[in-house]
Amino acid sequence: MNKHPHNFALIGAAGYIAPRHLQAIKETRNRLLAAVDRSDSVGILDRFFPEARFFTEFERFDRHVERLRRSGEENRIQYVSIASPNYLHDAHTRFALRIGADAVCEKPLVLNPWNLDALGELEEEFGKRVYTVLQLRLHPDLIAFRKRMAASRKKMHEIDLTYITSRGGWYYVSWKGDVSKSGGIGTNIGIHFFDLLLWVFGPMVRQQVHVSQPDKMAGLIEFARARVCWFLSLDRLDIPVHAAAAGKTTFRCLTCDGEEVEFSEGFTDLHTAVYRDILSGGGFGIEAVRPSIQLAYEIRTATPIGLKGDYHPLAKK
Repeated sequence: MNKHPHNFALIGAAGYIAPRHLQAIKETRNRLLAAVDRSDSVGILDRFFPEARFFTEFERFDRHVERLRRSGEENRIQYVSIASPNYLHDAHTRFALRIGADAVCEKPLVLNPWNLDALGELEEEFGKRVYTVLQLRLHPDLIAFRKRMAASRKKMHEIDLTYITSRGGWYYVSWKGDVSKSGGIGTNIGIHFFDLLLWVFGPMVRQQVHVSQPDKMAGLIEFARARVCWFLSLDRLDIPVHAAAAGKTTFRCLTCDGEEVEFSEGFTDLHTAVYRDILSGGGFGIEAVRPSIQLAYEIRTATPIGLKGDYHPLAKK
């Protein structure tokens, strides 16, 4: 893909999504020189980059990266991949820019929309770029769906979105269960789909939240070309009976005007597609993520209006 491999560093090497980044760096024929995580459960590095330097203290990682920067162009870190907890993305992205590297950050890039402006200023100051992993935009089935919606003569589409991903008690003890650190499930999980809907149906016109609980959220969003009824849950009991009977612990369903949009396959290689896009001159920058960050923030801070009856979109199915 590239004549000379790029040098990467990874922040958050022990996290759930880190293997996707490691695989993407490997499959695009680049090098991981350094990684950091306060947890030392990073045996996954042996599978991809056993020679990478690993640190459990950020200060030592910082010192090593600075030494690489001063030892010549062939050694300096050119990209920092960020797979740390959500509330640290902002700081770790700023770190990447300050050491003269581009940042490749997991969603959400920041928790609050006003933090995007500061990152934009740092991009200008250091002459580097901030990229976010918006992998659903590169899913072939969803690209086809977007083209189909763009060609549709219907002015407003009716959308039902349901995403249920079972999580145990550990989730609420971890940083993910702390709204101040994760942004809650609307941000931590919903941001993927809110970005997708904005990308397909245009800007948000209005929204209301019906239910907001630690393990589930539901509401309505009106976009320029669609009305969306959405439901997010971490509760295994919300999985439809037929899916639970099949042993599924995750269930996703997106229907448009009563017809299901199929995109259940093709997820495993999307991070690699994101990396290839960035390295070839593409990538999704700060302004690409601004609408979804703003929407997730408004949902997180909204006062639920309540809803009589069952708010589960698939309750009758």
